[in-house]
Amino acid sequence: MRIYVGNLSFNTEEQQLEQLFAPIGDVASVRLIRDRDTGRSRGFGFVEMTDDAAGRTACETLDQQEFEGRRLTVNEAKPQERRTGGYAGGGGDSRQRRDARW
Repeated sequence: MRIYVGNLSFNTEEQQLEQLFAPIGDVASVRLIRDRDTGRSRGFGFVEMTDDAAGRTACETLDQQEFEGRRLTVNEAKPQERRTGGYAGGGGDSRQRRDARW
């Protein structure tokens, strides 16, 4: 079971998150999401547990619990939405759009 963990301290490391979940069940993997440019944590991550029952228990037990001074959000991760390519905000030439208004 893949679990979303949000509202993490920016100082939290993977090992600390694994230690938080380990007493509840076997942790298959831990992944903190980091800023591409700075490498700093973005304050959320994912924990994968080998057993779905342990994953549900982890969600119930750890959701809204305080960890490193922050109240966690812990729930079953939703499937990642498919992204379209390119940059956000649409495509095309901005000059064409600007000229079209005048």
